[in-house]
Amino acid sequence: MAQEIATLAGGCFWCTEAVFQEVLGVSSVESGYIGGADPNPTYEQVCGGRTGHAEAVRITYDSQVISYEDILGIFFATHDPTTLNRQGGDVGTQYRSAIFAHGDSQRVTAERVIAELNDAHIWEAPIVTTIESDGPFYKAEPYHQDFFRRNPGQGYCLAVVAPKVVKFRRQFAQRLKSA
Repeated sequence: MAQEIATLAGGCFWCTEAVFQEVLGVSSVESGYIGGADPNPTYEQVCGGRTGHAEAVRITYDSQVISYEDILGIFFATHDPTTLNRQGGDVGTQYRSAIFAHGDSQRVTAERVIAELNDAHIWEAPIVTTIESDGPFYKAEPYHQDFFRRNPGQGYCLAVVAPKVVKFRRQFAQRLKSA
């Protein structure tokens, strides 16, 4: 087992967490904050948009089961990487699309994947996802962890998270963990 880590920000971390929890080869997904200046930020501080942090997930995965490139493929297919500092109704730098590269190999792979996707013109606008260096990752408060699984009937989960999970399941059926 070759455990590796990917850190991704694709808007609200509840959505990204819910998708990657179902990916074959992923052993854990933690919601948290990265990319800002303040140590140990709270959800309220990050939501205020003044800390510079993004809502993100830290994914631990087995690279013998799923590659980093495939992780990025799922990431780009399950959020809008063409909107700057916004995912749907969530607006602000804390909802930016970003890849926090763990080393040069991840950075090079991310640059290549973005270039290939832009060249394929999958979206009408170019990808604005930033590639940032990995930095301190602050785990979000316990009530944010495993949020969608624990709160499937919550309004935001029904309106925003559930459709992304359904899209993932349809598009990446071969990547689903067995039930």
